[in-house]
Amino acid sequence: MAARKLIARINPSNSALFVCDLQEKFRTLKSNCRSQDFRSNIKYFPEIITTSRRLIDAARILSIPTVVTEQYPKGLGHTVPLLKEGLAENTPIFDKTKFSMCIPPTEDTLKNIQNVILIGIEAHVCVLQTTYDLLERGHNVHVVVDAVSSRSHTDRHFAFKQMEQAGAILTTSEATILGLVGGSDHPKFKEVQKLIMTSAPDTGLVPLSKL
Repeated sequence: MAARKLIARINPSNSALFVCDLQEKFRTLKSNCRSQDFRSNIKYFPEIITTSRRLIDAARILSIPTVVTEQYPKGLGHTVPLLKEGLAENTPIFDKTKFSMCIPPTEDTLKNIQNVILIGIEAHVCVLQTTYDLLERGHNVHVVVDAVSSRSHTDRHFAFKQMEQAGAILTTSEATILGLVGGSDHPKFKEVQKLIMTSAPDTGLVPLSKL
């Protein structure tokens, strides 16, 4: 009989939150050089930010270590203010030019961490490369699909397929938040419950069976 695969169950003591490149520059992009019309550069960017803030708030409430990266901030700007406001005091924000978040400054956070909860952009580039690197290092990677996006639906959807096939766990923000507390008997349950009293915003996901 084949051995049963171990369940990668998250809890505050064995998990970290990685926030990948959710920077202000990605909020808007001129639709063309002659137009004053603006559109979102990343699909469902405002909704991704709202959902990401929920996870950042949960991590702060539950004292879960959090790491934030910014891809080439000189050109792409800094982390969206709404997210920075929710970070615990002294949460590190690291600059990078490598696509993956697995850079030397993040290594200390990964010590004694079994599970990484991963959110951010873009799904098919920095999030995907971070997933590969974390899996190669032996971590369980929980990709929160309603807090991850790309500029195109196609890249986003097939990135999720690649991550799942590589061994990542695809999950949602609410499943992650409730999984971290484990039950209504958790001392921080009521505080965390307030984060999900209303459903997370629609982020344009389709059933994975249709990908």
